[in-house]
Amino acid sequence: MRHPAFRIGIDLGGTKIEAIALSASGSILARRRVATPKGNYELTVRAIVDLVSALEKELGASGTVGIGTPGAISPATGLIKNANSTALIGHALDKDLSSALGREVRLSNDANCFALSEAVDGAAAGAEIVFGVIIGTGTGGGIAIRGRILTGVNAIAGEWGHNPIPWPRQEELPGPQCYCGRQGCLETFLSGPGLSRDFRDATGEHLDPPEIVRLAKASNQEAEACLSRYEDRLARGLAHVINILDPDVIVLGGGMSNIQRLYQRIPRLWNQYVFSDRVDTKLVRPIHGDSSGARGAAWLWPVERS
Repeated sequence: MRHPAFRIGIDLGGTKIEAIALSASGSILARRRVATPKGNYELTVRAIVDLVSALEKELGASGTVGIGTPGAISPATGLIKNANSTALIGHALDKDLSSALGREVRLSNDANCFALSEAVDGAAAGAEIVFGVIIGTGTGGGIAIRGRILTGVNAIAGEWGHNPIPWPRQEELPGPQCYCGRQGCLETFLSGPGLSRDFRDATGEHLDPPEIVRLAKASNQEAEACLSRYEDRLARGLAHVINILDPDVIVLGGGMSNIQRLYQRIPRLWNQYVFSDRVDTKLVRPIHGDSSGARGAAWLWPVERS
């Protein structure tokens, strides 16, 4: 295949579908966004096809197409699994889009696309091993090695959120119920709702994470204690990843990544849990932020080096 003039990346979200076209150097040539059709698979496929057509008409050429989706393609069935956008589950999204667009389409989990985006030309550019963390309404992750996604034989590489919290305290057992059917998953502690639940359990008051952070900045002792518990749990969770993967860089994404104090405190805390005399792994904020999903999808077609 002749190298394309540009790469199209699609971020298929629950509320919006964003499409961008990237040049070989990573600059954005065009961008479009539409609302995601609610609960309708066929209309979702049509919306993606229309976005690709609109970008290619605007740019006067055809590009490669990569899709970042919630969930993943099951190696067992070839169908979407583990997607919080339930209308996608049980469908061969990659094959349906390939047929509709008349070309090969590459598809990966949205957390994988986040990791890839930051590894190619973002906060972890040039790093050999990158772990991309999503801590928002849920807790997910993706792994990029030498600028390529690590998917795994079960298509779940990087899914650290559904492991139990490491080195649990007595008061953390058996842990909150998780939607996956188990108790004490990292997601139940590290997601935004997990932080709010912890504050409610301690105080009886429900607050969203930004309000808890604001109170902590104002020296509220209960909010500070809640954030300190969160930071120790996040440090334990990431130390577990470092002990297994030993990444050069960990990039935080999702709403919880906006808590600035995490970047100073977590690396100080994880030293006691990592099986090493020194921890050189860097913890960084993303450069591309909300655009990482679409950018990473575009980079599913990597630049071939001659």
